[in-house]
This record gives sequence, structure tokens and C-alpha cells, in this order.
Amino acid sequence: MKCYRKDYPRPQFVRKNWTNLNGVWDFGFDDGNIGERDQWFLHFPMERKIQVPFTYETKLSGIQDETRHDFVWYRRTWEADPKLFGENRCILHFEGSDFLTKIWVNGQFAGSHRGGYARFSFDITDLMREGENELVVKAEDSFDAGQPRGKQRWVEKNFGCWYVQTTGIWKTVWCEYVPPVRLERVKMTPDLERNALETEYEICAPEGLTGPDWMIETVITFEDVLISRTLTAVTKPRITAVHDLCAEGHTGMEWAVRAWSPETPDLYDVEFRLLKGGKPVDEAGSYFAMRQIRIDGDQILLNGTPLYQRLILDQGYWKDSHLTPPDEEALILDIERIQALGFNGLRKHQKTEDERFLYWCDVKGLLVWSEMAAAYRYGDDAVEEFTEEWMEIVRQNYNHPCIITWTPFNESWGIGRVKTDRKQQHFTEAIYHLTKSFDANRPVIVNDGWEHTVSDIITLHNYEEKGEDLQRHYTERWEEILAGKVSCNTGDHMAFADGYQYRGQPVLISEYGGIAFNNDDSGWGYGNKVNTREEFIQRYDAVTTAVKDLPHVCGFCYTQITDVQQEINGLLDMERNFKVDPEIIKEINERRRGTR
Repeated sequence: MKCYRKDYPRPQFVRKNWTNLNGVWDFGFDDGNIGERDQWFLHFPMERKIQVPFTYETKLSGIQDETRHDFVWYRRTWEADPKLFGENRCILHFEGSDFLTKIWVNGQFAGSHRGGYARFSFDITDLMREGENELVVKAEDSFDAGQPRGKQRWVEKNFGCWYVQTTGIWKTVWCEYVPPVRLERVKMTPDLERNALETEYEICAPEGLTGPDWMIETVITFEDVLISRTLTAVTKPRITAVHDLCAEGHTGMEWAVRAWSPETPDLYDVEFRLLKGGKPVDEAGSYFAMRQIRIDGDQILLNGTPLYQRLILDQGYWKDSHLTPPDEEALILDIERIQALGFNGLRKHQKTEDERFLYWCDVKGLLVWSEMAAAYRYGDDAVEEFTEEWMEIVRQNYNHPCIITWTPFNESWGIGRVKTDRKQQHFTEAIYHLTKSFDANRPVIVNDGWEHTVSDIITLHNYEEKGEDLQRHYTERWEEILAGKVSCNTGDHMAFADGYQYRGQPVLISEYGGIAFNNDDSGWGYGNKVNTREEFIQRYDAVTTAVKDLPHVCGFCYTQITDVQQEINGLLDMERNFKVDPEIIKEINERRRGTR
């Protein structure tokens, strides 16, 4: 894409003038929580070093201390760009810092943010000076189970499928220089039925928009062919426009619109320019895709055609850096490995991934289910924290075409009594409708796995070891499962919470398999371990074919792509080596249903 810049943290809205603040920072633990009292933001006392954005728990941070430290501090200096500083504003961005983050610039408080997974930003211009500037950060984390934490443990040792905690800065820190009046964000919604793109522009204009000569120019191209150029008058801070994409000169398909899919991940380039008197004041590059995802009865349709989803569960952990990808190449490698195994999508599990990952899924045509990191205790504070951060994430990643499903809840985590408790049921309904109010076009899954309330898709988890047993359960007892008379899996979980019922939605088996294979006695998976590649392939074929042969199911999600710490049920190990020949797995995944 024209806008692509290697390592640029926000590939959906790219500007030229930015500074990456990753690298070596001063660092220290504050186990007595005395740093604010003693004003460490004025006189930083620590001499230890850390490699940002890797957390102190990881090897790549240079520290590798997995013990709990709830209060950590960071410091670094950087030079303000003399060519850009002055007339422009400087915006400081954190892609992710867990959990409560406080920032000081040159000894003055710049702001704070709660939540570990969403991007947050501060205008720090008025706190800066020419030349060298100092940035000090305090991150506060805890083992509070009411805090959205995903797969991070909340006890001292790993257990089950919960892993080492992530504390503090774990994604890129960067700043950009922008004009005082600028494009703040653009929301892009494709309308495939009208062959049009709808854009919603948000303008930052601190002193208001004066004069009648403000315009937004939107230039859309496909493979360097001009598709549309639109001028929209800026009469208020938020405006909308519609762009007709049926333009003569479309490469290979005149008068037609190119639709995005895993087979043809066609993307349009788009440039946004804020003009005053015809002259550019602000510019940003982006891209979009024309694609439609919708529900039609018991089918999921992509661009009007039934979509059978072959998904893999992806937790996004690396051996030496945990939740933080080692580099952009590591993200690309994961995507290519997933596609080499014959999957057409993934369920990004309990994590909001680095946005560069979503960019490469857009480019390479990999479907993504976007999932929220769960809390594990229900309460008023947990509801508030979850809701605010979830909507930050939905808004942040709305424009990525690869995301086809929002999945805010998983397996009743954080809503442990949702089956019977109306209060918790109301919470899930609220999140469903709040998500749909911002994004009416994507399906929303409420409580992936079981005990669904309102949900556009019904998803079931089943780790039955034998394929014939799994298939028998979902054929002989299917009507009873959907009627809530028997469990939807090998445990005692029902498909629906009390008071809810099946309404003809599509059904997927969104977790199964989890076969443990690493040829030693460490780690765990679901069911008995296998000892040879031949055993692994036989069992994978049996359970996957059993799911694929279910006539009333329109997709699956296998657990999982890589081993994660003590969990060794990946198709790849933690070094990203295939455990078995990927061509064999690809053949099983892509084999036509009912032809074994």
C-alpha cells in the first residue's frame, strides 16, 4: 500500500513526521510505591536499563524478572525536531501499557490512562521545550481479577492456560508532529451494495473553523488508477461524505468494484487532505477494502457468498518477549505460517494485537475475530473498566477489513454467573448493543463457547479427544443442545443462558483439538498427549474431519497455532517451527467436506 511505512505503529492513518521512542530507557522498580511522593518525575533515581517496548518480565527487555512488581518507572530523553517543533503540535502515543499509566514531560504531569490493550495519546506541546526533553512514565499493575487482563495470571505462578503477567509498556511509544487544525480520525465504512465508501471525518480545531474555505480532499486509487476525487466542505468538526467507486478505468474490471476476500485481498489506497484556501494544511494516508460480512439465516456471508471459516486460535505470545512481537517480521511470519497450514482466518484470543499485525492480515487476506481481554471477577468497577476499554479498541480498529467479528466475551470469564444472573446478562446485552451502535455491519459474538445471551453467531467449544465421539454428540443430540436440554460440550455447559434460546443463527465450533505434542513430559494439552507425528496427524485428521462433516456447522477454530509457555498444544512450537509437515495439515483443512 502507498501509505505503508515499515515499523509505523498506526498503518491505517499514516503521517510523515513521527519519531519512534522505543529503545533503551532508564528503569526501576518501586515496590514501596514511594516514587510519586519523592517526585521521581523531577529527579529520576534509577540507573537500571530496559529495552522498550519489552516488559521487565521478558528476556528481550534485558531484565527477565518474572516476579511481581506492581509499580515500575521509566525515563528517557529525546530531541524535539527543530524543523517541526514550534508551529506544530506534538502528540505522544502509547500503543499499549498495562495497566494504569501516568506520564510526566519535563517534570510536568501530562496525563494518565487506564487499560492495558488500547492505544492512548496526549498533546504534550505545551510541556515541551526546544532541544532535549525528558519523558518519565509510571506504570501501575496488580493481580486484581476485576481488571481486564486476558491470559495474564493473577497469582504468583502460572496455572492452567494463564501465563506470566505483562507489566507496563509493552507496545511502541512514539510521537508525531501535527498542525493545530488537523484531521483527528476518519471512520471508513464500505457499502458494497451501493458500490460506495462512506467516510466520517473528525476535525481537531481548538479555536474553531473560521472562514468558508476549509475543505477535505479525498483521493481514492486502485493500483495507481484514479477511482475518485472528492471535495467536501468543512462546516463543522464532524462531517460525512459518500464516494462512488464505480469509475471507468478500474484495472481489469471497468465500472466494477474490487471486493476483498481471503482469495483476493484487494485494497484501495486513499489520501486525505485538509485544505484551507486550496492549500494543504494536514495530510494522512490510508487504505480500505470493499467487503461485506453479514448473517443470512444460519449462514455467514462474505460479499454475498456463504463463508466457511477455517480458523486457528492465536494467542500472540513469543518465547523471549511474551505478548510483544519481537519485530514486524515476526508478525508477518505468523500470518504466513497460518496460511501455509490451510487456515483462512484466526481468532486473536484474549489480546488486542499490534496494529501492524492487522495491516498484514488486510494485505494478505486473513480473516480475524477481534476479542477482548477478559476480567475474572464481576463487579461495578470491572463493568466500567471493561466497557471503556472495549469501546476504545473497537473504535481504534474499526477500519481494518480483516476484522469480520467482534468477540467481547469468552467462556463466561468475568461473568461467571451469566447463566442465571440477570445483572450479568444485562451487562452482556449492553456490550452487544453498544458495539452494534458503533458498528452495525459486523457480527458480535456474546460469550464465545457457551451460555450465550444475545449473539449473532452461536459458538461452541469441545475438546473431545476422539473424532467419532465429537461427531456423535453433535449429530445425535443436536436438537437437544440447541434447545438447552443437554450440554453443548463434554462438560456441563449449556449453549444458552437461562431465558435465551436459539433463533436460527449460524453455528461454529470455535475451539476444539488442542492436541499436546512435544515428545517429553512437560506441559499440557487437551486429552492424552501424542508421542509421534503419525499419532498427531491421525488425531488431527479425525477431530477436524468430524467437525467439518457436521452439516449444521459453518466453520471451525482449532486450538492453537503455537505453544505458549506451559501449554504445548500448538501446531508450531514457541520458536515457530512446524511440528508436522504443514502440507499435510493444509490438505486436511482444505479437503472438501464429506469426501474423506
